[in-house]
Amino acid sequence: MKKLNEFPPGWDEERVQSVIAHYEQQTEDEAVAEDEAAFARESSMLIEVPIELVPAVRELIAKHAAENPLQTEQSS
Repeated sequence: MKKLNEFPPGWDEERVQSVIAHYEQQTEDEAVAEDEAAFARESSMLIEVPIELVPAVRELIAKHAAENPLQTEQSS
């Protein structure tokens, strides 16, 4: 049986292909600049999470995004 692709809300095949194309066409300097901009963002942070807690953290992030759609879009 063929498994159907399931996309998150707001995503479809076209959006996925657009993201793939963006990263495939990105130069190394552009990638570094994008990473540095993400680390400089004051609305989020990078933390180390034990693997067994990742599902719970993802669930919390999804709940936060659903409750704060404008805030989530602005930080993207």
